[in-house]
Amino acid sequence: MQTKRTLKGFLAACVAVLFWMASCEVQENFKYEPSGVTGKLDMTAWEFIQTNDDFEQLESAIIRAGLQNLYQNEERTFIIPNNTAFNTYLQSGGYSSIDDIPLPILRNMLRYHIVKGRAIFTDPNIARDVPVAYETENGQNMFLSRNNNYIGLINQGTSRQWEIRTSNLEPTNGVMHAVNYIVYFSAPAVDNSEDPTLLRDTIYVLHDSYVAGHSPGDSDNSTTNYGTATTLRPKRLPASGSVDGNGTYDRKAYLMFDTDDFDKTGILVDMTVKLAVSFGRGGYAVELYNVPDNNWTETTITFANAPAPEGGRIAFAPSVNGASAMSFDITDFYKNQSPSGRISFMLDTEPWANGTDDFASKEHATLAPPMLIATLATGQNVLVVETNEQATVLNGGSFVLNDDILKVSGAEASDIIYTIETGPAKGWLVRGADILGQGGQFTQADIQSLSLLYIHDGESSGEDTLVLSAKDRTGVELEGIEVKINIQ
Repeated sequence: MQTKRTLKGFLAACVAVLFWMASCEVQENFKYEPSGVTGKLDMTAWEFIQTNDDFEQLESAIIRAGLQNLYQNEERTFIIPNNTAFNTYLQSGGYSSIDDIPLPILRNMLRYHIVKGRAIFTDPNIARDVPVAYETENGQNMFLSRNNNYIGLINQGTSRQWEIRTSNLEPTNGVMHAVNYIVYFSAPAVDNSEDPTLLRDTIYVLHDSYVAGHSPGDSDNSTTNYGTATTLRPKRLPASGSVDGNGTYDRKAYLMFDTDDFDKTGILVDMTVKLAVSFGRGGYAVELYNVPDNNWTETTITFANAPAPEGGRIAFAPSVNGASAMSFDITDFYKNQSPSGRISFMLDTEPWANGTDDFASKEHATLAPPMLIATLATGQNVLVVETNEQATVLNGGSFVLNDDILKVSGAEASDIIYTIETGPAKGWLVRGADILGQGGQFTQADIQSLSLLYIHDGESSGEDTLVLSAKDRTGVELEGIEVKINIQ
């Protein structure tokens, strides 16, 4: 029986080395110069996982999926989620243990964390903030890049990115990078370049401020008003066991717009809240909530009297280090609510994010104020099913949907929205970390960017069918689109 060790103790030296490399080895010409100190390990990736308590959940998952040989014999880059990552995944998916995850989904998830190729962030060919696509064992791509401190980033530039916790470990069969999350592929961020066929109408914030329940060094800020501040500074890092308001940090930002200021007419295609970023740490999500109470002003609002949001978040956006702006898509919310007059929002960060984004308020001297942007169409498109081919999957296997299987044309790919009318009966349709069932939605851009997987349940044969409808943002709709799946 092997004696296990914790990653924290085992990698203390490696972390120190990486910090020294990041702080001392960036030369004046900004080219990486090797330090001669490495994170080489005298064991395989599988042996490392087996001998470290931090990866007990991963070890159990690999054994259940029967993928030991991939971690033992193959030369790969391994993204290794720790126990924290698996516990979060289990909780969010409603699973009580690894054994509750459907085996094909578990196997596919692990295979996405194995990159075909060698990716180490001390490689001078991996440039700062330039994501490189690597094929993974499940057939999708993983984008790997680094920041200025040689800290690795996963899927930078897509709708969800992650920061690697410990990089550049070198087992005898490749490279390993430890993460605090189960990662997945998501569609690249939508290109928001101007489309001359659409109208753009922009209004600016009427009131904005942030409120603070607590900050280090101050016992209580709950009655302090920050309405004249030049930045909005949401951050949530509650103390262990505490409630919002008395953690290490607890700050939220508030925005109010008057929708009566819109003066153009047309069919609503998109509604976006856009904020200029003064500073962003990156690696977590910023969340936007609806606030039904508009009886506040930026000169009087405090943490103690701030109105509460209603329901869950209506939009979120990844914080990206170095980004100049952040946008929140509230199209569905706006169409469903059809608000008129004043409308308020609250900005918060993911709990325990331990990071902050400073957004420009309307008092900022140089950056643009918060804005609400409506994109309108003056006419309707004509949608056409251009491709609808039968897909083939091995029993217990998976395939990635692409344009060769299903393609509807007539509008921008990101504007063509599919709704699942009848879900697959013999498997699962998966996008990112989500299993899509009846009523679930995805776009042609998701298909185009290989973000959708069909995973067979491994227990049935014959044919499976997915029934979809499709519409664009102007309201044109196609019904009864059937995707046939041949199981071999």
